[in-house]
Amino acid sequence: MTWKNRDKFDTRLYENLKNDCQKCFGLCCVALYFSTSEGFPTDKEAGKPCINLHHNFSCTIHNSLIEKGLKGCVAYDCFGAGQKAAQVTYNGKDWQEAPDSARQMFEVFSIMRQLHEMLWYLTEAVLIKVNSAMQEDIACLIREIEGLTYLNADALIVLEIDSYREKANDLLKKVSKLVRIKFPRDQKNTINCKKTIAGRLNLIGEDLRKINLMGEDLAGALLIAADLRESDLRGTNLIGADLRDADIRGANLTESLFITQAQVNTAKGDPNTRLPAWIDYPKAWYK
Repeated sequence: MTWKNRDKFDTRLYENLKNDCQKCFGLCCVALYFSTSEGFPTDKEAGKPCINLHHNFSCTIHNSLIEKGLKGCVAYDCFGAGQKAAQVTYNGKDWQEAPDSARQMFEVFSIMRQLHEMLWYLTEAVLIKVNSAMQEDIACLIREIEGLTYLNADALIVLEIDSYREKANDLLKKVSKLVRIKFPRDQKNTINCKKTIAGRLNLIGEDLRKINLMGEDLAGALLIAADLRESDLRGTNLIGADLRDADIRGANLTESLFITQAQVNTAKGDPNTRLPAWIDYPKAWYK
């Protein structure tokens, strides 16, 4: 198992898993439910266009989202599902042109996002040289799920997506376990795993700078406003962890497991924060 050349990998692997809003129909700004408490401009019903969505599907306040404190908008990531649904499933015909298909289109977008999210995690997993047998299993599942993203709308609507999610989760857990055991753990210097909220590890506002987090399983952990400055998070499983306002300035996430752009967008970092090659540095970190 190795991460050798992980920072020099072919970035085209993630090319179709990153947002390209210019090829989308503003699907996330219409299909999703919004709440001001989650950092969106207004409370909004699912299926209703955002008040800031232009008729050409651009955002009228995109350049001032950070200044306006719209963290929900800044953080959101569809993993490239928007442009796939828009350009592939619906061949470039938007919900304004075909209002009768709008509800179906929004549902397809939700399904496509789940498929693309799985592809994001599995793509990272296949980059980690665990063992040849597991790599082939992961690669096979990637090919299978990738094929699903090209199904027509009717087939996507009835897709039993939970079965694919179970397969993906099983492989991701196995990869996580095999990676994390390679990192030494100091039992005297670990986090308190007994503090939970709804089954999720509660580390909200905790100062974690003196704790060895390498190889730790923080899947789904609540790390809201946690202090992780200068922390070494190599081998740390961060899948589904809530990093809103977590301070990761100077932290090393180059070999963190299953980190996403959305998680990074919600955190507080700086140019000294080290990220995997496939994660973009948020513009806010340079201000």
